[in-house]
Amino acid sequence: MSHSLPASWSRSKTAVVVVSACAAWASAGNVQAESTMNLAEQAEVNPAELPEADQTVQAKPADQWTGVWNRSTLLGDMGGLRSSLGQHGITLGLTEDSEYLSNVSGGLKHGSEYHGVTTLTLGLDTQRAGLWEGGSANVSVLDIHGDSFSADHVGSLQTSSGTEAAATTRLWEAWYQQKLFNGKADIKIGQQSIDQEFMVSQYAGTFMGTMFGWPAIPSDDMTAGGPAYPLSGLGVRLRGKLTDQLSVLGGVFAGDPAGTSNSDSQQANKHGTAFNLHGGSLWISELQYGLNQPGDGQLDDGKPKGLPGTYKLGAWYQNAKFGDQRYDDTGLSLADPNSSGNAAQHRGNYSIYAVADQMLWRPAEDSSRTLNAFTRLMWAPGDRNQISFSANAGITLTAPFNGRDSDVAGLAVGYVKVGNHLRAYDEDTATANGNPLYPVRRDETFVEATYQYQLTPWWQLQGDLQYTLKPGAGTVSSTDSTQTQHIPNAWVVAVKTVITF
Repeated sequence: MSHSLPASWSRSKTAVVVVSACAAWASAGNVQAESTMNLAEQAEVNPAELPEADQTVQAKPADQWTGVWNRSTLLGDMGGLRSSLGQHGITLGLTEDSEYLSNVSGGLKHGSEYHGVTTLTLGLDTQRAGLWEGGSANVSVLDIHGDSFSADHVGSLQTSSGTEAAATTRLWEAWYQQKLFNGKADIKIGQQSIDQEFMVSQYAGTFMGTMFGWPAIPSDDMTAGGPAYPLSGLGVRLRGKLTDQLSVLGGVFAGDPAGTSNSDSQQANKHGTAFNLHGGSLWISELQYGLNQPGDGQLDDGKPKGLPGTYKLGAWYQNAKFGDQRYDDTGLSLADPNSSGNAAQHRGNYSIYAVADQMLWRPAEDSSRTLNAFTRLMWAPGDRNQISFSANAGITLTAPFNGRDSDVAGLAVGYVKVGNHLRAYDEDTATANGNPLYPVRRDETFVEATYQYQLTPWWQLQGDLQYTLKPGAGTVSSTDSTQTQHIPNAWVVAVKTVITF
């Protein structure tokens, strides 16, 4: 299962925009007077977002809109409601992501689907509320509407959209965070979606494909896809800043966000209120290194600085039991007609990963035009996991045209390799069925080209083209009665709009 809003939805990016915009209302009561970067500085944004936020070259639209067209959000101050809430440390955010995707060639079937997600976020800053310093709380709710696309139309492992999920209204996150040691550390407790902080690639967030947000290995290999969009899990996260360049992030979370053995995790925890503490624990840690990033209190001395980048190295471990992908509990292949059908069990599961975001070029220190690159590599053992290796890589160009400072164009590729035991299981199936042409799953490659057009500060349009080579890693087509043909390669076109209210 893959449920990443990230990026693919660029959820983290969207969240920053939402919270930042709300903070502007709260702190100044005059949204037109604030730049996006200033908003981010004033808001109690997720600390894990800060390294990426430091890299982002934010720019004002070239065109000088007036009134509703140049404010940060569509609804503005809502008759003074937001500024009034802000005086009490309360921020309110609301966004709507809507997408329309169409499979025009290959895959399981041709056709189109609409789906979207509305995100309502309520935040509290304890200091602004007249309470204690360094505290913040966040509650967010999702309304997911429309129909999922990839499972019915493409059959891919790397699904076409990070917002695809079962339609419902659900609690997403509900946590409290406290800064410690003069901001050198912080702790977050409560219901969390860990794709907001762990394994995040800043530049990958431009793309619509799910795996550019929540990658293939955690999405397919963690129980129920892990505590990530649209699910979340109870947990504790610690973050510490070791030096101006080096930070460490770690946490322990409920291992099964679905809270039941129901095979459909989203239906099992349909409204996000399972609060399950069974199913083992998920331990995860990440080391982050910022290259050419400003330190705390560092002032701009006017000297040229190197191009910024962020590099991350992480690992996770889950202490539940995981079924073997090939053998049963008697040592026979699960494809053997004499098999018990009960997979052999492995104690624990784990993975290591690395993420890199690097700006490659900009014509001047204050230029909006930048060329950026990212890559993300992950590995997990192939005996107990469907996916044993995944990789993302891509480039983005900000401000590709004169006067379009907030637009972004991008090209990216995603690759997944199935585990060696799953490949062997398919080979066993071919032998057991006496069908030497039975397709064996091996790998899947996904390519995406995209363009984000910033129509107004609160309204973004995006056009997208995707190509999937060997959907399902070359799995047999469900419409092939001979069981010898895999799913045809697929072309998908999509449009997306994001509105910040």
